[in-house]
Amino acid sequence: MTDGQGDPSSRDQLTATFIEVAIRLAAVALLVYGALTLVWPFVSIAIWSVVIAVTLDPAFEWTARRLGGRRRLAAAVITVASLLIVIGPASWLALGLIDSVRLIVERLDPSTLALPRPPASVRNWPLIGGELYEYWDLASTNMGAALAKIAPALKPLGSTLLGIATDAGTAIVEFLVAIIVAGFLFAPAPALVDALKKFARRLFPQRGEEFVKLAGATIRAVSRGVVGISALQAILAGLGLMVAGVPGASLITSAVLILGIIQIGPTVVLLPVVIWAWFAMAPMTAIMFTAYMVPVSLLDNVLRPIVMGRGLRVPMLVILIGVIGGTLAYGITGLFLGPIVLSVMWQLGIAWINEAEPA
Repeated sequence: MTDGQGDPSSRDQLTATFIEVAIRLAAVALLVYGALTLVWPFVSIAIWSVVIAVTLDPAFEWTARRLGGRRRLAAAVITVASLLIVIGPASWLALGLIDSVRLIVERLDPSTLALPRPPASVRNWPLIGGELYEYWDLASTNMGAALAKIAPALKPLGSTLLGIATDAGTAIVEFLVAIIVAGFLFAPAPALVDALKKFARRLFPQRGEEFVKLAGATIRAVSRGVVGISALQAILAGLGLMVAGVPGASLITSAVLILGIIQIGPTVVLLPVVIWAWFAMAPMTAIMFTAYMVPVSLLDNVLRPIVMGRGLRVPMLVILIGVIGGTLAYGITGLFLGPIVLSVMWQLGIAWINEAEPA
């Protein structure tokens, strides 16, 4: 007979089992944590590599067929071509941004910058009139002292701009590395897709394989319809601006790229440039420049519905949230990856919600 609390030996064995399981779970958790710590710096590169490989897979398969089925040679050709396509515009944008920043710094040189004396009526402005008049008067006589007075407030802005520039440079390097890594994924892609389908079937026995196909289709559509078309617009706009000799062409091109990705459109930037051209260029040059830039600014309105409408119905709000959230979370890299990842999750969620209930 027992006292109602069970056999002591059984309790001891159960306790030992619990302790052994806890130790094993702790060991597995430590191993997983260590693995994630080692892999985490390369997560963005891995995601980029997968996106690039999925997006360029049709081009790779076409190249492989033209090369007689030599998949490794086709992967090398696609990788080299992608690097050349990216490095050229990226280098032009980077050098142009550096030159634009240098020009701005030269224009803001205290030794050459001069301001007129403030009108006396500024003193009568409510709230800020007196302080603004004094600072304006100081700047008109001693620009160096005026800048030194606001230097502490400008220091955080400078640090922020420096951080943005550093993130942009890091993102470009990561993207170039991702292109190289993606080159090694082209040849074994069928085996990798089969393994992913098996894993998806373990998670979703009924529609796992369909979800994998849907994710691939979404990645291609979003990368081409959002990032690809925006990049095409930026390249075409940059060529037009460079040929026309528009000042700050690289800055305007960067703005075209970003505004295209966040779905605002480049017209906000290109329309003022076209208006400026009619005042700064010869009439015939302005006509030719306008005839070129107007179709470029409207290109996304024509191509994006065609590309995005092939079997996908991702709301623009989802893409916009992906852009903003990705940028806030991962910087420049998230600007591109955000809309792709969120669109994939949206499509998978809709497919799961609409899945028919079994009879």
